[in-house]
Amino acid sequence: MSDTRSDTVSVVERTRAVAAGGAVVGAHFLGRTAVFVLGEEALLFAEPDGEERRMAVHDGAILASAGDGARIVSGGDDGKVVTTDAGSSRVIAADPKRRWIDHVALGPDGAAAWSAGKTAFVQAKELQQFAAPSTVGGLAFLPKGFRLAIAHYNGATLWFPNAPQAAPEPLEWKGSHLGATVSPDGRFLVTTMQEPMLHGWRLAGRQHMRMAGYAARVMSLDWTAGGRWLATSGATQIILWPFHTKDGPMGKQPRLLAPAEPRVEIVACHPQQDIVAAGYGDGMVLLVRIEDGAEILAKKPGDAPVSALAWSADGLLLAWGAEDGAAGVVDLG
Repeated sequence: MSDTRSDTVSVVERTRAVAAGGAVVGAHFLGRTAVFVLGEEALLFAEPDGEERRMAVHDGAILASAGDGARIVSGGDDGKVVTTDAGSSRVIAADPKRRWIDHVALGPDGAAAWSAGKTAFVQAKELQQFAAPSTVGGLAFLPKGFRLAIAHYNGATLWFPNAPQAAPEPLEWKGSHLGATVSPDGRFLVTTMQEPMLHGWRLAGRQHMRMAGYAARVMSLDWTAGGRWLATSGATQIILWPFHTKDGPMGKQPRLLAPAEPRVEIVACHPQQDIVAAGYGDGMVLLVRIEDGAEILAKKPGDAPVSALAWSADGLLLAWGAEDGAAGVVDLG
């Protein structure tokens, strides 16, 4: 039975429906244009004036994407890494073995990182590569210094792509690490695990943090404005871990918000306020204020799980997409 949230304040009527025409696997904004990453080949641009246009960027499935408001970098099973702005796209790398591009990340000064198998690449002034001890599970740039965190089996590695004389620094923890994120202040690295848990390191002192209690593997996580909280999926409520003290969540319990019958599939934090958008397995999207747990319904339950969420830089537009091709842009201004 779906959770209708019938007594919850709603902004559903402010939604402009978008005809994606296929599974949506990601969403980003270029300025005020919502860009939906489709499962096959194309990006769909939903312009502020209502125009919709498609741009083919890959010759097959799109496996990963990242955006910074000015560009979107994507990787596909065609072995290509493609950068796209509001008007055009270009291939910035093509794997000579046509290996799948599993992960991408964006860094400072136009840098981009991606992985294929056990190899991580960074394109800045020059192309650099790093051979990980096992298949790369996730990539994340640190906010200070030109450094990349690479998740893999039995831990993660910190790598300085532009300093070949600096030895990569391993961070060990047994198990399969399948995603990576770094706190906005650069003090914490957190990885998602094959098991239903997170692992983290306080980088000063290399202290370990174990964040457990999930019903399923965590597939989505995002930092709130200022990095005070890490919002995550993997349960039938939003789980928020506190990171606003020196030791982060060590010895602390998470906050649990917006409980529902279906599981939270994806989260996206407002860029300026302590608000989390959560997409559920029944197609519902809620906006939740962290301070008091107040909820606003942004999308009613539908026929498929929510698979993509993104905020515009000013926090006035929210794009959502679902596995069945349903999509929309909510205007909160």
